[in-house]
Amino acid sequence: MTTRQDSKQELTASEYRALAAFRYAVRRYLAFAAEGAQSAGLTSQQHQALLAIKAASFDAPVSVGDLAAQLMIRHHSAVELINRLERIGLVSRASDPEDRRKVFVGLTAAGERVLAALSARNLKELDIAAPALAGLVEQLHRLET
Repeated sequence: MTTRQDSKQELTASEYRALAAFRYAVRRYLAFAAEGAQSAGLTSQQHQALLAIKAASFDAPVSVGDLAAQLMIRHHSAVELINRLERIGLVSRASDPEDRRKVFVGLTAAGERVLAALSARNLKELDIAAPALAGLVEQLHRLET
């Protein structure tokens, strides 16, 4: 199947409108999530870090490198982010018993509570936003064909 990107055709007014509407809906959700993080005394990046740590920890311990990759930031930036989260009691670190150079990060009980509250709030908002987002994605697919 040839996609619009493959054919390098100019976008139509409808495609520009659909893309703009989709980006607006995503940014609106992200603004909602950022406001929630701020109300909990966190930055959006700190909230995102807590969520990434929690999500990844179901599969394996989360290293500083894993977190940096998930957040698309440099290793030293992840270290500073973890330092700030550790100072406010939301994460803890532990050395890998097999490789002392490797450091794992996990949520503290306080981190779990903060993340649970923010996540419940964000999931309610997603329940509201999801149908609109899905409709916009469907519209984009229809326009592409």
